[in-house]
Order: sequence, then structure tokens, then C-alpha cells
Amino acid sequence: MERRQLLLITRNSDFGSSIEKEAGIAYETTTVKNMHAGYSMALGYLPDIILIDYASLGLESLKNLPNFKSSHFLNKSFLFLYGDRENKKVLDKNFKEHVDGILYDSLSYKRIIEEMEDIISSKRCLTNYWKDSFMGLFNLLQNPVILLQDEKIIAINDAFKKDFFVTTRKQIKLTDLVLNKNKAKVRETLRKFIKSKHLKASTTTTLLMNEKLREAKVTFSKLDKALNGQMIMMINFTGKEFPINQEIGTASAETEAYFSNSVSCSEEFTKREKEIISLLCKGYKTKEISEALCISAKTIEKHRANIVKRTHSGTILESIVYALNHNLIDI
Repeated sequence: MERRQLLLITRNSDFGSSIEKEAGIAYETTTVKNMHAGYSMALGYLPDIILIDYASLGLESLKNLPNFKSSHFLNKSFLFLYGDRENKKVLDKNFKEHVDGILYDSLSYKRIIEEMEDIISSKRCLTNYWKDSFMGLFNLLQNPVILLQDEKIIAINDAFKKDFFVTTRKQIKLTDLVLNKNKAKVRETLRKFIKSKHLKASTTTTLLMNEKLREAKVTFSKLDKALNGQMIMMINFTGKEFPINQEIGTASAETEAYFSNSVSCSEEFTKREKEIISLLCKGYKTKEISEALCISAKTIEKHRANIVKRTHSGTILESIVYALNHNLIDI
């Protein structure tokens, strides 16, 4: 079994050696003594877990802690903070939103490892696929997009926050977006789609936006057949009337026909297009892709347009979701 990577940032050598001992053969532990070295080390080998010892570093040393989770490169790393319980209020106020969990000195060293694994397990079961593949791309889209687990909103992108005047997914439920008379229809549509074998469904409805009503086409797309109930919802404000599609779970006929008529679907994307799709899925922005592939931002936008056109999709996200669902790319 491959050992997982644990990066420990502490000035307390006894704490470091005790954690390394309890981590045992399951983890390969690397210890550094300050935040700057820890951040550089984390970017270098992308550890599975980063554990920061507040008790030995102090409050001033942790002023740059938010940088760890703001980097797309560290999206896969789980970040934990260890501190003394008497400073719980300070830690919660300053760092709770920037870490995956805060652990306290009342725990044994063995329990610290177990607590981190419990938190990781609970988070991975719902959102790991999303974090790994879509978070960077998610916030590049101009359309409002929601990630759902069944009827529960897991995440919202920047465009959604802007259009619906919200700052966090906890402020809303999916049914808050539709008129009272449409709530039952939306729930029923979603439940039928979740149970169906289809990967995509579209409908139209009237959405509530800051006490205004707007007609919109809403598209649901499952991320993967193996991820039960997990899907994206994309909103396209049209200003036009669309007939309601009563056939729940219909897929894009144009897209399906295009790929079914191709001799080899995997050859339809060029090598460069596959590289760009893979980097988008890993959270890279246009500037980062430009630096990684040594090509201009203008060239990248041209490739994105070709990908959308090639798949007969409405957006780059639909193209990539289709490519992932049909194993047309490797990430």
C-alpha cells in the first residue's frame, strides 16, 4: 500500500516525533519549523495532509495561513490546525473558515491522527470528486452554476453569488430559487432525473432574483454514473419562452449523434486540446495554463472555442463533463 504524505509544521520536536510515531506506516511524515518553509514544501510535493502546530508557532506566524487553501495546487491537500483549548475562541474566529479542522491539546496523539482521518473521510464521501476536477473551472464560468447532492446545494460559483446576491450556499435552498407554484414540479423533475439512466436533462422555469422574476433555461448534468445523486445545475437566463420538456432525462441529441457517428471518439480531441481540458479540470486558470504550456492566452481561448464547437455543446463545462463521462480524456 502506498504511504500517504503528512506535512507537519511545528517548532516542538517532541510533538513532531510523537505525531510521526502515531502516523506509523500509513504516512510518510515530513517536518518543517516555519510557515514559509511549510508552504514551499507543500507546493513542491502536494501532501495529503498538512498539520500546523499553532501551540508552538503562535498567532503572528499564522497570518499567511489562508494562502494554503487559496492555491488551486493545494486543493487536494487537507489542512488542519493544532492548538491549545484555552485559545479556542481565537482559533475559531481567525482560522476556522481557512482549514478543514481544528484539533486541540486535550486529544491524545493517536486520537489526533484518527480525528483527521474521520474528517477527511466525511468530506471525501461527498465532495472529493468535485474538488479534484471542477473547482477551478467552476468559477471561470459566466453562467450561474450550482453543485448538488440530490436536492442539497453543496457549492455555488462566483457568477451565481453575483446574480443572486448571496455569499454562501448556506443562505439558500434549491427551491428558494423558484416560485411557490413551481416548487413541487422542480422537486419531482429532479427526483425523476436522479433515478433515471440519463446524464442530462433540461427544463425552463421562472427564477426569483433579488425580488425580480426572470425566465431561465435550467440544465442538470450528472458528474458521473458512479456518483449517486451528485450533479451540476447550470442556469441560462434567456429572456425568451421555451417549451417545457416533459421527457425527463433527455440528452443532447446533437452531441450524442456526433460522437456515435465517429469512428474513434478519443481521436476527436487534439493533443493540445486534451492538455488544456486536463488542466482546466485540475483548476488551472487561463493565465496558469498559458504559463504551463508556454502558449498565449489568446491561443488557449481559441482551443476552448474549438472544444465547445467540436462537441456541439453550449459551454466548455458541458464539453468537459461529456468528455469525462465518455472517457475521452484522462486526468
